[in-house]
Amino acid sequence: MMDKLDTGVPHPARRYNYWLGGKDNFAADRESGDLLAKSYPAARIAARANRAFLQRAVRYLAGEVGIRQFLDVGTGLPTADNTHEVAQRVAPDARIVYVDNDPMVMAHARALLSSTPEGRTRYIEEDLRNPERILSDPAVQETLDLGQPVALMLVAIVHFLPDQAAARGVVQTLLDALPSGSYLTMSCATKEFLTPALAANWDETLRTGKSDVHPRDRAEFSEFFTGLGLVEPGIVAVSDWRADPDAEEHPLPVDASIFGAVGRKP
Repeated sequence: MMDKLDTGVPHPARRYNYWLGGKDNFAADRESGDLLAKSYPAARIAARANRAFLQRAVRYLAGEVGIRQFLDVGTGLPTADNTHEVAQRVAPDARIVYVDNDPMVMAHARALLSSTPEGRTRYIEEDLRNPERILSDPAVQETLDLGQPVALMLVAIVHFLPDQAAARGVVQTLLDALPSGSYLTMSCATKEFLTPALAANWDETLRTGKSDVHPRDRAEFSEFFTGLGLVEPGIVAVSDWRADPDAEEHPLPVDASIFGAVGRKP
């Protein structure tokens, strides 16, 4: 089901917006963000590192690989250099469909729907847990040619699905609809880079319901790429995936405790 705009309940997209320094959030989102940051002090650094990973992956896909179609699920609220902006800067004819279940994102759709004249950008309000509905949506069908390679972007979204088997099924349903030569770009929170104290803090926030982020270990994260060819450097901390030496920020894995990877469908 779609989420209704309830400003008293924190939403991951708005909390993420808060961590990135945005203004599209409410008191409940800020309170939730601050609470999680107490347990994981590097939360804001991790959010920025994750965003930078998305941008580097899109530049790689649009530039080095030549992908011209992107299905970005879990879009979040607009910030600088969204997927379509990065992709169309490289390839003006790139087509992008954004998917998110936060109605506030829909309210900002105009910012997301800007596009080069040669390309196209669309947005649908839907939930990752409904992959069949995403795939059958007219906006997806009209904007993307599912007979040609598509980059499926699942960046910092799957860790909101607590059950591993269900999450794998959702991702596989989306991948099964895409042809050979398509790519999966994914990032997901992990405790593997954390100190024992930070890992224990994370466990406690989950146990008490203060966190909705369910981390995966390396083995669990790698399951999402079963049958895909991993792009170098494989599964690493997002800050280490094709890191930009000229970037202003170079977080350590303990500060950007998120796995990132890109895989190609054979």
